[in-house]
Amino acid sequence: MAVFSAVVEVRLRPGIADPQGATIERALPALGFSGVTGVRAGKSFRFAVQARDAAEARATATALCDRLLANPVIEDSLVTILTED
Repeated sequence: MAVFSAVVEVRLRPGIADPQGATIERALPALGFSGVTGVRAGKSFRFAVQARDAAEARATATALCDRLLANPVIEDSLVTILTED
């Protein structure tokens, strides 16, 4: 068994209203940031997974995401396996 680092990014699906992202986008000009559009808020999770290989680590992280970290009705998730320790 090896230890793999996993990063899961969870974000709202296209077409789902994102009030947090809209609020951030509206505040940007007052902070001196012009020309920034399309702001979407999301969540990021980092954790370690013990597995035989990267494929098994990805499968475990994906299952964890599907069952706990993301709402598959309104959110998409991206699982990245970063390193093998």
